[in-house]
Amino acid sequence: MNISVIIPLYNEEESIGELYAWIERVMHEHHYSYEVIFISDGSTDHSWQIIEDLHQQSPHVRGIKFRRNYGKSPALFCGFSEAQGDVVITMDADLQDSPDEIPELYRMITEDGFDLVSGYKQKRYDPLSKTLPTKLFNATARKISGINNLHDFNCGLKSYRRDVVKNIEVYGEMHRYIPYLAKNAGFDKIGEKVVHHQARKYGTSKFMGWNRFVNGYLDLLTLWFLSTFGKKPMHVFGFLGSVMFFIGFIAVVVLGADKLYCLTNGIPQRLITSSPWFYIALTTMLIGTQLFLAGFIGDLISRSNPNRNDYQIEKEI
Repeated sequence: MNISVIIPLYNEEESIGELYAWIERVMHEHHYSYEVIFISDGSTDHSWQIIEDLHQQSPHVRGIKFRRNYGKSPALFCGFSEAQGDVVITMDADLQDSPDEIPELYRMITEDGFDLVSGYKQKRYDPLSKTLPTKLFNATARKISGINNLHDFNCGLKSYRRDVVKNIEVYGEMHRYIPYLAKNAGFDKIGEKVVHHQARKYGTSKFMGWNRFVNGYLDLLTLWFLSTFGKKPMHVFGFLGSVMFFIGFIAVVVLGADKLYCLTNGIPQRLITSSPWFYIALTTMLIGTQLFLAGFIGDLISRSNPNRNDYQIEKEI
C-alpha cells in the first residue's frame, strides 16, 4: 500500500465528508493505493456516524473511536499502530490542511529520501492568540532540539516513512515534538515543505494559543531531559547535588575556621548559629544531598525499567 492518511478529529462533523471526498479525488488522480484512518477522539457530535457511513461507501475508510477525549497524541499513536502504507501522512480534519499537498509530500519521502517531512504554514489564517505563541514555541523548539531547518514543528500536515511511525512513541501531548522524537530514534533526515493553509471553514478552533504554548514549553523541557539524561539521571542530579554539597561544605569550613581563629586570638565573636550564613550553608548541603539521592534513586529506577535496553535497531540478520 502506498499511503496511509491518519486524521485525528474532535467534533468535526461538518468537514469529514468534504475532506474525504477531496482526499479520494487526489488519490485517484495519482493512482495511489491508500487507506484513510479517522480517529474520533471522544467526539460528542455525529462525527462517528459519518465515519461509519463513509466506511460503508468506501473500502479505503477505517475508523477508531475513543470512548472519551484523550488528546491528539493518543489518537496519532493508535493511528500509527494501525497504518499499513509505505508512507504515512497526517493531517487535521478541519479543512485547513490541503490534500493537494499529498503527492509532493509522498514524493519527498520516496524519491528524496527523507524520513520525515513537516509542513510549514508560511501564511496562516489563525488569530493572533494562536500565531504569536506558535512563533515563540517554534523558536524555542528549534533551539533545544537542534532541528534548525523546521519553522513549524506543530503543523498537523506531515509525511513519514513507515519505519518512523513504528519506532516512536507519541504520548501525553508529545505530538508537537514528533520531529524531535524521530531524531532521538535515529531518523535524522528531516525536511520541510511550505504548504497551503486555508481559513477554517466550519466551527472554531479546539485549541487555545497561550495555553498550548505553556503546555508545549513544559513538554519540551521534559522531552529534552528524557532524551539527554533519561538513561543516566545520576549524571545531572548527582553532579548538581555534588556541586551544591561542596559549596555548602566549603562555606561551613570557612565559618568554622573563622570562629576557631577568633577563639585562638581572643577576639570576641558571636555564635556560629547566630550567623545567617551558617543556615544558608547548611541548607545548601541538605539540598545537595537530596539532589544526589534523587539521582541515585532515578538511576535505580532506570536500571529496573524493563525497557531500559529498548534501542532502535534498523536491521537484524
